Amino acid sequence: MMKIEISKKQKNKKTKSSTITAKKVSESELRQDIVTGDWVVIATGRAKRPEDFANVEYSTHNLETSTDNCLFCDPEKSGQEKDVLIYRKEDGDWTLRVFPNKYPAFSRGRVPRSLEEGPYFAMTGTGYHELIVTRDHFNHLPDLEIVEVAEVFDALQDRYLDLMKKKSVNFITIFHNYGKEAGASISHPHSQLIAIPVISPYIRQELAGAKLYHKSNKKCVYCTMAKYESDHKKRIVFENDSFIAFCPFSSRSAFEIWVMPKKHSPYFERITNDDKIKLAEVFKNALTAIKKTIDNPPYNFYIHTSPCDGKDYPHYHWHIEILPHTSTWAGFELETGIEISMIRPEVAAKALRQSLDLENLK
Repeated sequence: MMKIEISKKQKNKKTKSSTITAKKVSESELRQDIVTGDWVVIATGRAKRPEDFANVEYSTHNLETSTDNCLFCDPEKSGQEKDVLIYRKEDGDWTLRVFPNKYPAFSRGRVPRSLEEGPYFAMTGTGYHELIVTRDHFNHLPDLEIVEVAEVFDALQDRYLDLMKKKSVNFITIFHNYGKEAGASISHPHSQLIAIPVISPYIRQELAGAKLYHKSNKKCVYCTMAKYESDHKKRIVFENDSFIAFCPFSSRSAFEIWVMPKKHSPYFERITNDDKIKLAEVFKNALTAIKKTIDNPPYNFYIHTSPCDGKDYPHYHWHIEILPHTSTWAGFELETGIEISMIRPEVAAKALRQSLDLENLK
């Protein structure tokens, strides 16, 4: 087992205190659906005029590959916010840095206040929106060394532990967009972390389902899935002794992969250094398999973990969901919320496994 050697990390204390006094941006809103109770974000800090939505090109997922004018190759020169966390090598060059999003979806540093209107309920969109940027403009997560992927997870854990203590934060979402169709507007590799006062409806649904399954079966539903998939192998993509990557039985999209710890664990932020290396190995292999099998498609991934609202969630099990973009939602999907996948997950998993050259993986 290789020893994890994360580059030296530095925290910018000035940045942490300055987030409260940063220049004022347009205030976002969280609006609640009066029927379902779901939340939507009105991100006025990213506001567009109505005419800006017309004639948008969606022709290709390939982003601009040139480093000319890249905002993230030299964040200081391009006027990004000051780092809250930065990792440096011995020669002083940086390998990873975290800084507040210049155009945040949430207005940071303030306690939410009510914005009720008639029968409707809303509140100010208070939260924190940060970017986790790796150094190399051309090498994305599946192209990195395992220890470099582990460094990303180390930074995500560091920022999670810091932000979960904030008064306005009850839930933290971590996600990554690759390709234009997946929502990426900048080609330089970066993940995002958003800390907000409300819990995602999807996570609430998962929490309720996990609790109900445990009540009926006296065991964790995610542990049950991980063990079954590891034992039967037909939907496995890659695994080691601590983590497993597999195509879920009820995959929502073609070549969808879930990565999860084999040992029961409700909280991502409690991973150890040993966990980070083992997770990085499985996660890198999962992304590499997708890249090789379906010709480097756009994709999103999300880390689903328990809320940080002070409550205990012993029945939940954190995991990562990777969703390649292989089709476009149409009327049926949009109306019903039921997604249509064009390939059996067993077939997808077999193709993903076969794409991995295990002898040459880093």
